[in-house]
Amino acid sequence: MTTTMAAVHPLLPVPVETMRDPVLQGRTRPLAWRLQQLDRLETLLEAAAAPLLEALAEDLGKPPLEASFERVAIRQELKLTRRHLRRWMAPRTVGLPPWALPGRAAVQSEPLGCVLIVGPWNYPFQLCLHPLVSALAAGNSAVLKPSEHAPRTAQLIAELIAKHFPPEIVQVVNGDGSVAAALLQERFDHIFFTGGSRIGRLVLAAAAPHLTPVTLELGGKSPAIVLEGADLAVTARRLAWGKSINAGQTCVAPDHLLVAPALREPLVQAIAEEWHRFHGEDPLQSPHLGAIVNRAQFERLEALLEGARRKGQVLAGGRSDPETRRIEPTLLDVSDPEGDPLMQEELFGPLLPVLPVPDLEAALQRVRRGSKPLALYLFGGDRGSRRRVLEASSSGGVVFNDVIVQAGLAELPFGGVGESGMGTYHGEAGFRTFSHQRSVLSRPFWLDLRFRYPPYTMSIKLVERLLG
Repeated sequence: MTTTMAAVHPLLPVPVETMRDPVLQGRTRPLAWRLQQLDRLETLLEAAAAPLLEALAEDLGKPPLEASFERVAIRQELKLTRRHLRRWMAPRTVGLPPWALPGRAAVQSEPLGCVLIVGPWNYPFQLCLHPLVSALAAGNSAVLKPSEHAPRTAQLIAELIAKHFPPEIVQVVNGDGSVAAALLQERFDHIFFTGGSRIGRLVLAAAAPHLTPVTLELGGKSPAIVLEGADLAVTARRLAWGKSINAGQTCVAPDHLLVAPALREPLVQAIAEEWHRFHGEDPLQSPHLGAIVNRAQFERLEALLEGARRKGQVLAGGRSDPETRRIEPTLLDVSDPEGDPLMQEELFGPLLPVLPVPDLEAALQRVRRGSKPLALYLFGGDRGSRRRVLEASSSGGVVFNDVIVQAGLAELPFGGVGESGMGTYHGEAGFRTFSHQRSVLSRPFWLDLRFRYPPYTMSIKLVERLLG
């Protein structure tokens, strides 16, 4: 039974139908309206500067610089969107075949209505408000559901949105999974979800009764392949950073390494040295290393780490502190990828398994045996190796000689494929995700050829010749 939005949560007094109404009436179509919403979001970001650092430190133990990345990413999206929004909104003229002339055809981007954005806990501010930029730029109203696992940030989002937006344009619902489930019973015009594949399946199932379109930004076991020709010093530094930023709790973090045998030992040593440079003698006390988000996630990772300790798999790191929910960035040896618990699901923490592979083809075979990852990384090799990776694999994105930075580029579409998600956003891709591409055809009255109407007297062959 559908629950009315007013009954779902006291923080959402305006029903979805009321939020959808101005969109359907065309009041959100003008460029001026959309720019006004982006201005409100820009003002919100300025107001968030100091309290956001405190909220992310409390929720995830994020160092101030890492926390600031969340605001920076949204500001970059705003800047790009403002620069190109008029062009994105403009109707795109479509050429017509001779038989359809005289006439004019175009594709017009239209807002969908009222959309639901469900955010994750790992980047709780950025990944709630980043898609909101696209939703507002496309002329929609929006309901935000921040993650309850980052409660301080969720509360901050609710306070900021209520201060800077009328509730009929943007509202926030805070609460646990039952609140999210109640929200999903509503008939939204699009659902944008960022999180794990298990909940993603539930979101997709909940959207089915209303045939609501869904964007799923998920994750998966993103591999990093390291071949001969890689600059080991730079490779190690970038991999060490990619696995320790946000304590490894990043959807596009390298999940495991597939390494040419001759490079294994020097790469392991170089990554361990980089972590030492990043975090000192005792990473568990480092002010530059974040915490695991909650007790449940810590215990999940600690169980994997304890199993690896018992089997002697720890190559570097390996310590943890349950009081602070911190885990030292850790390299782990994996010789049985099919049976090792470390290789069964996305790790989403500072644990980095290392698997030897004889060559690129063996690495690509391993990639293809698993689910399509959100990101695929290749370090080293040559131009032929890069071409082969693009030809013989499928992933949300591919990066050569770096990690994670693709997620910070507003100009590149971001999204998964298969198990790692469906749909994209960032830049124009985000604008299209939250828009309907409406076909518009206009024809005059003055030319109305009779042969299209019964009784049909023209021969089939002549009709086929005329129509091509």
